[in-house]
This record gives sequence, C-alpha cells and structure tokens, in this order.
Amino acid sequence: MKVLLIEDDRMTADFVAKGFREAGLAVDVCRNGIDGLELALDHDHDVAVIDLMLPGLDGLSIIERMRTEKVMIPVLILSARHTVSDRIAGLKKGGDDYLVKPFSFSELLARVQALIRRSGLRDNDADGNASGVLVFRDLEIDPWKHEVRRDGTTIPLKPREFALLEYLARNRDRVVSKTMILENVYEYSFDPQTNVVDVLVCRLRNAIDKDFEPKLIHTVRGMGYVFKSS
Repeated sequence: MKVLLIEDDRMTADFVAKGFREAGLAVDVCRNGIDGLELALDHDHDVAVIDLMLPGLDGLSIIERMRTEKVMIPVLILSARHTVSDRIAGLKKGGDDYLVKPFSFSELLARVQALIRRSGLRDNDADGNASGVLVFRDLEIDPWKHEVRRDGTTIPLKPREFALLEYLARNRDRVVSKTMILENVYEYSFDPQTNVVDVLVCRLRNAIDKDFEPKLIHTVRGMGYVFKSS
C-alpha cells in the first residue's frame, strides 16, 4: 500500500514518512503543492495525506483538482487550521478526514488505515474478504497484521519480503519488472546496480513456494516476475 504525503515542513514530513514506512507502507513525499498535484494525478496511491498551507499551490486546490480529474483515492487533511469552518471547507472540497496539528502519529496511522479499508481500493488486484485478508488459492495475506498463511501453515516473513509478496499479489497475473519492484518495495528511484531484487525474490520463493504446490512466483525471462498459479 502506498501513501502520498504532501507536507512542506521537513521535520513533520520526515517524521510521518518514517512512521508510515515502519508500519509497512510505501510513501511518496512532496513538500510543495505544484509537485504534489503532479504526483497525485500521475501516480497510483492508496491514500493521500495533504497539508493545507503549501508553497506553490494550497492543499484545498490540490484536493479540488484531484476530484475534478476523477482521482478518487481517500484524502486525509493534516493542518494547523483548527476551526469548524476550516474542517467543513476541507471536507466539502473532497477531503475524507481531517486531523489537526499537533497530532498523535498513532491516531494518524489508524485514520489512514481506516480510510484505506473503507475505500475498497485495497482489494482491486487480489481477492479479499470482509476482514481485508487477501486470498489466492491456499495463500492468505493479512496486510494489517502482517501475517501470511499457506495451506493453513503460518509463514514468518521479514518486512521487505512481506511487502514484495503483497505487491505481487495485488498485481497477480501481471508481469512486474525489477524496476517496478525497486520503486514500490524499496522505494528506489534509481538502479542501485545490485542484485537486491533477485535475492529478495529468492528468499520469498523459499518461504512460500519451496514446500508447496502449485508454485506462485514465476520468472518471465528478460521482463521480470509474475504471481500466478500456473
């Protein structure tokens, strides 16, 4: 799951982004309104957290433009503006929730997770049930508890392995390249010129495929990897 964070205060942005990443979320961070709007319109995210007072373009204008362009991901407004009229204006422009600064990160995270659950977007690319667990054949992935089970057996995964599995499952039957994995799992916008992706895929295969049938992770030579059952 990926969060778009548009926040001009560097300390706040770094603090929030670090907390989201520790919770297993990928984060795109932008500190001005113009670039933030471009990210919102041109990239896929599951939720956006947007400050109102931004250089270049204010948060309400970003939200209004997103809705005009049919970008319907949930938006949480994070702002020092605390009056009732401020909150009403934010919600009327298309915001889904409003949290006033200073804030508790635990509350922010809980609200973001609730927005993603309610949006239903999290189940677009893999089968899910009412509890939000992703199910594919005998494999169950619980994004919130970070738990994986295959054929009833619990499989412990490290955070990066879990992130890769969730990314592959949400893009099942689609070939994903190493570059896409670097961007969405490692959040690299460059090629580190190492075999980190190959090593990570190998570890994940050993965990979820080695002792089970059918195999779910397949290599597409010269292209990348695909998550499918045959």
